[in-house]
Amino acid sequence: MTAPPFGLIIVGDEILSGKRQDKHLPRVIEMLSARGLALAWARYVGDDRPRITAALREAFASGDIVFSCGGIGATPDDHTRQCAAAALDVPLELHPGAKALIQARMQDMAREQGQPYEPERSDNLHRLQMGVFPRGAALIPNPYNKIPGFSVGDVHFMPGFPVMAHPMIEGLLDGRYAHLHGSGAQTEMSVLVFGAMEATLTPLMERIEAGHPGIKVFSLPSVDHPVHGRHIELGVKGQGDAVAAAYAALRDGLVQFGASLGPETVRQPAIE
Repeated sequence: MTAPPFGLIIVGDEILSGKRQDKHLPRVIEMLSARGLALAWARYVGDDRPRITAALREAFASGDIVFSCGGIGATPDDHTRQCAAAALDVPLELHPGAKALIQARMQDMAREQGQPYEPERSDNLHRLQMGVFPRGAALIPNPYNKIPGFSVGDVHFMPGFPVMAHPMIEGLLDGRYAHLHGSGAQTEMSVLVFGAMEATLTPLMERIEAGHPGIKVFSLPSVDHPVHGRHIELGVKGQGDAVAAAYAALRDGLVQFGASLGPETVRQPAIE
């Protein structure tokens, strides 16, 4: 089975302004790679309702498995829940399961503080807004503080806090998507090429991709590598035996071109 593409949406002005450094992208790449999967795309969106709605409308229509981090709280700068409903053209409503979990969390907090639990207190009523999701949403358990995220189809919504979002994503990967593990694993084979320009190697790269379906050719130039100096890492990536065959054709083409070749590398995914 081939895994659908995985996507990531990161919501929040604080990321785009530099007030917070994004920790989601590298960690999601790491979590997927450990399971033989790969991230196909990522998108950053500020706290702007039309932009968030447009990004989510595309995500719902894509058929991809998408993780969205941020903007599902209950403060004025949290817009993701509302935008998800707008993108789906469905109403928002308090999810009964989310309500129970939020109330359980409030009871825990009251007990920890040695105070009585007052469910009708204004701040406690406001906290229930965190359980208002688009109609038909399913809950995503939050092992950190019980306040759930939500899913609609294969688009999943988590808080912006990495300590909450990342275990929630792992729970989805190891539960709902466990059957996909290993299905996106790719092998890379590459060689360092010295004294050549990318433009002169482009016809060879195009020929390799055309002759080896499912294989991608990559070219990573470097101008100031501390060991190898100016060079191009040229290689192929894909699945199965097709990678070795494509790499052999690429290397033969480089030899015929008269390129000066350096160290070769094989990168294979280490699936947990």
